[in-house]
Amino acid sequence: MTLCTAFDGHTMIATGSLAQVAGAAKAAHDSGRAVLVFRDEDAQPVDLDLRGDLTAVLARLPPKASPEPEKRGPGRPKLGVTPREVTLLPRHWDWLASQPGGASVALRKLVEAALREAETPDRMRRSREAAYRFMTAVAGDLPDYEEAVRMLFAGDWTAFDARTDAWPADVRDYARRLAEPGWRNGQGR
Repeated sequence: MTLCTAFDGHTMIATGSLAQVAGAAKAAHDSGRAVLVFRDEDAQPVDLDLRGDLTAVLARLPPKASPEPEKRGPGRPKLGVTPREVTLLPRHWDWLASQPGGASVALRKLVEAALREAETPDRMRRSREAAYRFMTAVAGDLPDYEEAVRMLFAGDWTAFDARTDAWPADVRDYARRLAEPGWRNGQGR
């Protein structure tokens, strides 16, 4: 389920599933207010077609992703294994062949180690980009916006909090929530 948050200016008007947020966005739109909707996962804007009644709006929401059909063929389909071609130098193949379990096991271990190593920097980058995306759309006219952005990318959460303290509570809290995984390697404050 896609979780979203809608803002009317600097006021959060709804948070929840896309259908719930679309209902609140439709009501705000019908009363003449401009609404921005963001996907909570990455603060990407969600473009809703708010024409017509609520039933029509909900009917036009993007469909939920359906699972891919099960593929048959080489590999271990029940485990999600799919065969792919890998190009390596002969010395790489020699090293892989000498590893316990063979090339496949060694490659899986190497990939898992690389994923673990990259997890923290990737999480930090994604959270900072999400906070920046939201702040640019909603908080660009607020005091200390530029300095808050600098502190966000510098990874200085205490200065970021200080720069956002005077912001409207809904904007401040949502920006901080988006930025949270990027602080101190995602370990919180």
